[in-house]
Amino acid sequence: MSINVIRSADRWYVDRDGRAVPVQTVAQTTAELLADRAAVDAAATSAVPSDAQSVNEMDLQSPVTTPARVVAQAVNYRTHAQDSGFDPSQVPTTFFRKSSSSVVGPTSPIVRPEHVRLLDYEIELGLVFGAPLPLGASVTPLNLPEYIAGLVVTNDVSARDVQLPQGQFYEGKSYPTFTPVGPRLVLVNADELRRLVDLRLQLRVNGTIRQDRSVSDMIAEPATALTALARFQPMEPGDLLLTGTPGGTALKAPPHFVEVVATMLPPATKWRIFFDKQAKNPDYLRDGDIVTASIATPDGAVDLGTQVNVVEDSK
Repeated sequence: MSINVIRSADRWYVDRDGRAVPVQTVAQTTAELLADRAAVDAAATSAVPSDAQSVNEMDLQSPVTTPARVVAQAVNYRTHAQDSGFDPSQVPTTFFRKSSSSVVGPTSPIVRPEHVRLLDYEIELGLVFGAPLPLGASVTPLNLPEYIAGLVVTNDVSARDVQLPQGQFYEGKSYPTFTPVGPRLVLVNADELRRLVDLRLQLRVNGTIRQDRSVSDMIAEPATALTALARFQPMEPGDLLLTGTPGGTALKAPPHFVEVVATMLPPATKWRIFFDKQAKNPDYLRDGDIVTASIATPDGAVDLGTQVNVVEDSK
């Protein structure tokens, strides 16, 4: 049975049906907590104290502590590939890094830098490593539980007008507050990991659904992705892998004929026209927007919780 771990500013807890049971541990980091599994199990099975705090009253922090490696997969859902103008069958498994300074909690504001016009959202299932992934590792669905300890809700917030002209993702996806994580770190067993395909990702902006797909829409499922990642990047306990986003982001590929015409224009002109048109798209995030993201199986057996983040313009 999964265990829902949450974190405040000064300690770890297990969420027991909305009541926070403290974990008796000296662990400060996610890696240290995962190494003290006995303490986590004790909090998950002991009697709930009568004075246990309500989780709804807590100011929860990211259950993935930093610094840590934060790696993400690019274009890993069929619907997102189609939105981006790609043939899903031809999309390679690719990765990029995000700065861990972008990680914030599940209710922290998402702050739009002053120079960013096109702020986008990407709900993603996050995999938290519980053991080292060495170079050259071969990961299968059978041994995946040896590497992945838990699951989290993440949002790969993206400054499209920085990301696209640069032709790389690091800066445009790494500004402070651009990776909300949590509320829960859901520790899962082998049987629950086999249910990954049942997890449904839903993101709403101001109550309107924008993204709504299950993990079955993935192109490269986690075992395949970890094997590909291990060709060049080792991972350590407490590190985080974002596994891609489904279709429904604000950014969409332009029609094919527009792409053809764009190839005839100087780069500066092409990007100016593209961004002027994108600026009229009401789906990009604006000051005051409320972004709600949740991931769970339909029966609620595995529920990563819901993060609620308000967009703020930088002061």
